[in-house]
Amino acid sequence: MNEAALLLEATKMAKKFDSVVALKAASLQVRPGEVHGLMGSNGAGKSTLVKIITGVYPADGGQIFVKGVIRSFRSPAEARRAGIVSVYQDPALVPDLTVAQNMRLAGASVDAVRKWLTELGIVRLDFSLLVRDLPDPTLRLIDLARALAWEPAVLLLDEITASLPADLSEQIYAMVKHWRQRGNAVIFISHRMAEVSALCDRATVLRDGVTAGVTERAHGSEERIVALMLGAETARAVASGPSTHAGGSRPDDAEPALEVRGLRCSPLVNEVSFKLYSGEVLGMVALEGQGQEELFDCIAGSRRYGEGAILAHGKELRLRHPADAIAAGIVLVPANRLLALLQQRPIPENIGLPAFGGIRNWGPIKSRDERARVESSIERLRIDTRAGSELRRLSGGNQQKVVIARWLASGFDILLCFDPTRGIDIGTKRQIYALVREIAAEGSAVLLFTSELTEIALACDRAIVLFGGRVVAEMPVSQADEATLLRSAHGLSPSAEAS
Repeated sequence: MNEAALLLEATKMAKKFDSVVALKAASLQVRPGEVHGLMGSNGAGKSTLVKIITGVYPADGGQIFVKGVIRSFRSPAEARRAGIVSVYQDPALVPDLTVAQNMRLAGASVDAVRKWLTELGIVRLDFSLLVRDLPDPTLRLIDLARALAWEPAVLLLDEITASLPADLSEQIYAMVKHWRQRGNAVIFISHRMAEVSALCDRATVLRDGVTAGVTERAHGSEERIVALMLGAETARAVASGPSTHAGGSRPDDAEPALEVRGLRCSPLVNEVSFKLYSGEVLGMVALEGQGQEELFDCIAGSRRYGEGAILAHGKELRLRHPADAIAAGIVLVPANRLLALLQQRPIPENIGLPAFGGIRNWGPIKSRDERARVESSIERLRIDTRAGSELRRLSGGNQQKVVIARWLASGFDILLCFDPTRGIDIGTKRQIYALVREIAAEGSAVLLFTSELTEIALACDRAIVLFGGRVVAEMPVSQADEATLLRSAHGLSPSAEAS
C-alpha cells in the first residue's frame, strides 16, 4: 500500500528503560477506515508502543508518520492536535476533582463529552460528582467520551473492555464500528481473541518488542495470531511436550487445604470455585483484567467479597483483614514487593516483621529462636546481605527473596504467590521455582498466579485458567502446554485444529 495512503505508520520503534528493552523494532501501519488490532502477550511492548505514538514517551529509535508526514510528539497534547488520542488501561482522571473539572483541565468540551456519554449509554451523569466516587466502568466511559470529544482521526483503545460488563462492552463495539464508518481508524488492544476477530480488519502481533507479523481477518486468523504470539521456538517446545513433573497422588476423599466456593467480588470476580490440596502447587493463568488480582486479595483478606465462601481445611473463614488470613495460615507474596517491604529497614527486620506483634516491640530481633529462623531463611534463599543495612539497596530479585523468607521464618500452611518472578533475572526465577516445589513437598499448599506461561510446567501440578472472572478451564500440568493455556486465557476452547 502507498505510504501516503496510510493514516498512521510507525517504523522500527525502539525504547529502553534503564537495562530493560521494551521495544526493539516494532512497526505498525494503520489505514483510514480500519479497526486495527494490536496483539501480544504480557510484556510484548504494546502499551509502550502506544505511549510513544501518543507522546507519553520519547522513542529511542524509529519514525512516526501521520498521513505520510514524519512527526515526533513531545506530549499527548501534541499528538492530540495531530489527531491521535488514546484511552489507556487506567482512566486518566484526577480523583479529587469533579468530572466537569477534569474535562476543563484537559481542555475538553463538557457538552461534547456529555453527548458521547449518552451515545455510550450513560445518561444524566452528574458532572459535579468527584471522580473518586464513581465506579470504574463509568470512569472508563468518561475517559472514552472525552477522547471522542476531540474527534481524533486515530483512536487508540488499550484494554478498554477489560473490566466492563457485557452491556457496556457492546456499547464500545458499536462505537468502534461507527468511528470506522466515518473514515477514521481505531487501534484496538485486547487480550480477548473473540473481540479482535469480531471487530478488527487486521491485527499486528508483537513479541519481545518486535513485530512478529500482521494478520488479515479471515478463517483461522485466531490460530495464526496465537502462533505469532508464541513464536517458532516456543511452538517447537510445545510440539515436543512440556517439561512436566507428576504431582503426588492423593486419596479421593482428601480434604482441600483451601477451597473457594462461588466467590463473587464486583465487578471482576464472578462465581469462582476451585480446590487446592496440601502438598501441591496449583497454577493460575489469566490475562490482564480477568479478576485474578481481586481474587487473591479476597483470599489474602485485603478485600471484602460479596458472595461465596473461603474454607481452610474444611472450616469457613471470616476474612476481614490480612491478619485474619495470616492467623488461618494463609500468607501472600505479592508481585509488587514494594507493598510488602520496609525499604529503609535492614533485611533481618523485614524478614522478622511478623514476630514484632506491635510498634512497641519494634527493633532488633532479641529472641534467639527468631534470629535462628531468620538466619536460616536467609541462608536457604541465598539472599545477598552485603547491603543489609537498608533493604532498598538490594536487587529486585533479592528483595523478592526477602518477602518469601519472611513467611519461611514465621511459618504458614497455604502460600499465595502472585506473579512472584515478575521483573527478576532468570537465575533467581529458577531458584524460586525450586523453592515452590520444596515448599509443596514439605506439605504446604501453594496457589501460584503467573503471567509467564512457561512457569506452569516448571513449578505446578495442576492449572486453572480465569477468563471474565470465572474459571474456564482446569487441567493437569501434563496437558497445560502454552498453546492450550493461551487459547483458554483468550476465551477460546482449549484445543482446536489450526486452519
